[in-house]
Amino acid sequence: MGRASTKRRGERAAAPFSLPSPGEPAAGHAVPRQTRPVAGLDHELAAWSDGHRIIAGVDEAGRGAWAGPVVAAAVVLCHDLAGLAPPLREACDSKALPPDERERIGALIRRHARAIGVGSMPVEVIDALGVGRANRLAMRAAVEALPVVPDLLLIDWERIPGLAIPQRPLVGGDAICLSIAAASIVAKVTRDRLLVELDARFPGYGFARHKGYGTAGHQAALARLGPCPVHRRSFAPVAQLRLALGPEDQPS
Repeated sequence: MGRASTKRRGERAAAPFSLPSPGEPAAGHAVPRQTRPVAGLDHELAAWSDGHRIIAGVDEAGRGAWAGPVVAAAVVLCHDLAGLAPPLREACDSKALPPDERERIGALIRRHARAIGVGSMPVEVIDALGVGRANRLAMRAAVEALPVVPDLLLIDWERIPGLAIPQRPLVGGDAICLSIAAASIVAKVTRDRLLVELDARFPGYGFARHKGYGTAGHQAALARLGPCPVHRRSFAPVAQLRLALGPEDQPS
């Protein structure tokens, strides 16, 4: 919630936005364990049977936040299905997991994955190029950070320009494909930790709590303090507030 646009290739200016209740994460509440979809290996198995050997799942975190970077991860899982399935049997879309389970499963992913790459794009790039392009640049950086070269990318929705690697975008990929779900969790855990650090640098906004997303508490802090250097000026909630405050009221 609170995105500048609801389009996947969203514009930098935005339409009306809605706010969750105080304390509610904008990305939504964690889904109860018994109702969570569990990502499977069907897409990896099909790709392996087609002859691909190094398959990377790619996903991002932070696209809809009002503050902070977008972070992407690329994860290459090993071929040991018997050993891989039990540790990661609870892996799914990172937004469906509460923070403690994300951290636990993220550690298991790092332990069992063949390779992991992480990339990010700061707020300056988001504001200059738009969040959609910044998101794809972060994904490309994550793939390029892998210590191995994939021969296939499984991506949640997107296509990544500038890579000479076959790509398969999957709608809802983080909910159905284990490699993408693993990338989603790694990206989310990495970004959450960065926002905790930003909370210490810019106190008063509650970044450690809402991770930069558009909660009522975040909106109240913006109205009280004005935007800080890590707020996305191109996003409507921040841009509208800046216009209302005027340049003389902006924090230095």
